Amino acid sequence: MELNNEFEVERSIQEAWEILTDVERIAPCLPGAQLTEVEGDDYRGIVKVKVGPITAQYKGSATFVEKDDENHKAVLDAKGRDTRGQGNATAQIVAQLTELSPTNTKVVVTTDLTVTGKVAQFGRGVMADVSEKLLDQFVGNLETTVLTEGAASAAEEVPAAAPASADLSGNGAGEAPKVRKIDAPAAEPVDLLDATGAPILKRVAPILAVLFVLLVLRRLLGGGES
Repeated sequence: MELNNEFEVERSIQEAWEILTDVERIAPCLPGAQLTEVEGDDYRGIVKVKVGPITAQYKGSATFVEKDDENHKAVLDAKGRDTRGQGNATAQIVAQLTELSPTNTKVVVTTDLTVTGKVAQFGRGVMADVSEKLLDQFVGNLETTVLTEGAASAAEEVPAAAPASADLSGNGAGEAPKVRKIDAPAAEPVDLLDATGAPILKRVAPILAVLFVLLVLRRLLGGGES
């Protein structure tokens, strides 16, 4: 299924680009996500999803397959598998940044998502509602943490990733990139029922209304017969 979302950040397009392509900085802002290790351009971690009493933990990785600094477009391939073998998820995420003003940037995110297992019980409409709500939470977290650090800290951290990129291209000693563990607090699972409570209620409201009418009619007819 394809999901389309967009949001705006109060940063220049270059600042926004540097921040949003720095996975280590933005990972803690993603609801339910925890980055555990990095190997070159391969980011690994877990995502916890809760469906009522059922909690699923997806363990997977994400890799940039395209990062166009000039046109501010990034393509990320992500895949994960339920640690209990009850489903998996794959996604290609395309982020396109557009300058609205010298201090405002629009971000359009297109996600081609495939989900199997228990989480797949939700249809496209519900998953779209979930993605929109979770993206709102992500942007809120981004604004209260990373974006408040200021452009100076963002500019200082970006060059630090340069040596790793050089090693990957083979310009260094030719050694394979080393796995670097990330010490991050465990993430709280995202409750999909909580995230989609209103949308689901809206969808089942007509059904509940019909059931209520049938119940009233049954009681009336039952009362007439007695």
